[in-house]
Amino acid sequence: MAENTREKELITHLLRKAGLLPGGTLPQLDKLSGDGSDRSFYRLRIEGGRSLIAVFPSPTLAKGMEEQAAAYGIGIHLHGQGVPVPEIAGYDQKNGLLLFADLGNLHLQAVVRASKSFAEVEPLYRQAIDGLIRFQLAGARNFDTGFCWDTPRYDLALMLSRESDYFRFSFCRDYMGKSADDSRLLLELQHIARRAALEPARYLLHRDYQSRNLLVHDGRVHIIDYQGARLGPLGYDLASLLLDPYAGLSRESQEVLYGYYYDRISRELTLEPENFRAGYHCLALQRNLQILGAFAFLSQIRGKIFFQQFILPALASLKALLRDPLGREYPSLAGLADELEEQLKKAQFF
Repeated sequence: MAENTREKELITHLLRKAGLLPGGTLPQLDKLSGDGSDRSFYRLRIEGGRSLIAVFPSPTLAKGMEEQAAAYGIGIHLHGQGVPVPEIAGYDQKNGLLLFADLGNLHLQAVVRASKSFAEVEPLYRQAIDGLIRFQLAGARNFDTGFCWDTPRYDLALMLSRESDYFRFSFCRDYMGKSADDSRLLLELQHIARRAALEPARYLLHRDYQSRNLLVHDGRVHIIDYQGARLGPLGYDLASLLLDPYAGLSRESQEVLYGYYYDRISRELTLEPENFRAGYHCLALQRNLQILGAFAFLSQIRGKIFFQQFILPALASLKALLRDPLGREYPSLAGLADELEEQLKKAQFF
């Protein structure tokens, strides 16, 4: 209770400083949940009917204040570049408090889940892809990597430690109790990461571009949770959107959207279709490994069991990538994925 009182005081002070409490009436606060994050979120209702979102830094993350500073710096930059992100209404640097325009709580995931067909949501996905391309290209213009609180670039070292090893340790070993130290598997994971690392990394990367980080407000798609942005390759965020276990798009729908993205990005850049597809495939594998590691960690260590329901679909997505002709050179990973899926299904049955 004391913590909530302190947070309300800080919010009120920042609102007054920003001139957002002209009548002096205190804001009404509603606590919100934050998916995988332990930052504090509030919806504020202030005099005149205006609504804002207040975000406090993570109390457990060592660089929680740096993360908030990144959200502020990157958010101001993106908004200035015409990227569809919420406008920032205020920032208390000392306490790491951010105020954003309130764009509601309708995630693209909810729209997808309520739809009867892909055709109903395809226009929104096209918007999401148009927004992604603007994020990647316009967002990279004059981007200051000093904004980045984690790493300035998505590179080979990050792929191996925070995706390949995340999968091996958090998912395989800790969650499934399965050793993933076979030398052939390690070589395959290195091969995937090294091929992915060949992709040009001069674009802006969101690194979690999925349907729960896309808000639909007044028929328009807006991008949130971009504070982990850094320089990186084009294909990773596209893979995040298409493989997204929250939405569960069919392979056919993924291909439709892949084609739309490639057509649009090709108007801006000169790309070679086969080379881009090969790079995309390895980046999709990297993303899928990261998803499984994250879902296992969040559900088992953080106690956020909401994520457990998406582990099996994410594993099925990995298996589909490995069945693709571009994925058939990774038999050890494919065999491990088969074993893990069988183990998961058996555990759910009992």
